[in-house]
Amino acid sequence: MTRTAVVNDYKHPQPGATSTLTLDERVSQEIIKNGIKRPKGCTVSYHANPEVEKMHFGPKHPMKPWRLTLTNKIVLAYGMHEAMDVYIPRAATFQEMTEYHKDDYIQFLSWVTPKIKLDPEASNIFPYNMGDDCPVFDGLYEYCSLYSGASLDAARKLTNNQSDIAINWSGGLHHAKKAEASGFCYINDIVLAILQLLLYHPRVLYIDLDVHHGDGVEQAFWSTDRVMTLSLHKYDKANFFPGTGGSDDTGPKNSANPGAHHSLNVPLQDGIDDESYVQLFKDVVSPCIGTYQPTAIVIQCGGDSLGGDRLGCFNINIRAHGACVEFTKKLGLPLLVLGGGGYTPRNVARLWAHETSVCLGTDLHASLPAHTPFIEHFAPDKSLYPELSQTGRYDNKNTGKYLREIVTSIREQLRYVQGSPSVQLQHVPPDLGAVRDEVEREIQEEKEARDFGRRRKERGAGIRGEYSH
Repeated sequence: MTRTAVVNDYKHPQPGATSTLTLDERVSQEIIKNGIKRPKGCTVSYHANPEVEKMHFGPKHPMKPWRLTLTNKIVLAYGMHEAMDVYIPRAATFQEMTEYHKDDYIQFLSWVTPKIKLDPEASNIFPYNMGDDCPVFDGLYEYCSLYSGASLDAARKLTNNQSDIAINWSGGLHHAKKAEASGFCYINDIVLAILQLLLYHPRVLYIDLDVHHGDGVEQAFWSTDRVMTLSLHKYDKANFFPGTGGSDDTGPKNSANPGAHHSLNVPLQDGIDDESYVQLFKDVVSPCIGTYQPTAIVIQCGGDSLGGDRLGCFNINIRAHGACVEFTKKLGLPLLVLGGGGYTPRNVARLWAHETSVCLGTDLHASLPAHTPFIEHFAPDKSLYPELSQTGRYDNKNTGKYLREIVTSIREQLRYVQGSPSVQLQHVPPDLGAVRDEVEREIQEEKEARDFGRRRKERGAGIRGEYSH
């Protein structure tokens, strides 16, 4: 029989011609190459629920939860998950979210859908500030409860001494108010997490690196001395959202109010660069630590302060942003690390992957692993550290004199802080532990009920009419 061209002799590929390594083997190589290992004397936990990544604000909306997919894929590709405790947290319950937010607002989020036509004149709709910035989309309530649940889970790992550093990149939505959405934020997971920390910590320092002022968190703790808020952001009262956070916004004007001088703001102009930003961060954080003496820190790592961000106006690179996280980490206090803004997804993913490595004390090679999913989104350089300070560069309007005045202003405000607050005189929020235990029992009971029903259906399968109702 004549051999046809359809049948060809098999030729074994030469060594190195093709890769026969499994994905696990390639990840293992990256772990060795980058020296990734669990940090000594420090437990890092990573809290991520993949269901959050599936949410969609709409094709034209700048908020893209898909940036979390890119972030997690880079973290996994480098093998950083092997050096952390990784958790898939459950969703926050209605009761947990109403520890801060009003019941009627959470109820509204639980039933509203895109199919319900919202009347902006209706009294039960308008106050919640839903609209173009904060649209109603499919799965809205699930989205809110998932990212909030992850921040609560991370905070509990810190208070239970299961973690020293807890990371939730889906959190950090700092604009949400007690009874309304704002600036792409619906539930203020930061406030919920800080309330959890306050059950065990007398003083919490909140640091905000987002290009937008952390107004929601500042407002929530306006009248207490148990939380100090420090926000570094672009400030233009008339032209840049949210128009708050000037240097004179330092808390209640009445000095008798416990929260007076506990809201600190660092208002910046366009174009601040790496060196100025990192030095300024150190110059304002150090005196806050020395004066306030927090026992835990929450840092919001909004990626819109990077150069080239769709909604940002700074000239900061990934390593400079990460240097602020590293400085905070070296303070040695329990640390909750959260996401936030960031509207160029590929750069946000790079940033948060890098800052995950900072938490682990690992220096990553710049070239993204070749097996990174969606690596084409990081073309043409396919690097973890692209040069962002030249992308749509803004002129730096922050003079040395102006920055020195900011530092002086912060130090002046700290002079009025009368040392560590007396926790005994403060209201302590109720412990959510009992609620959590009850919820977990209910979840287990529901699972057992489902399993029982399934077994009834499967019993004697194939007998006609056995289970017909």
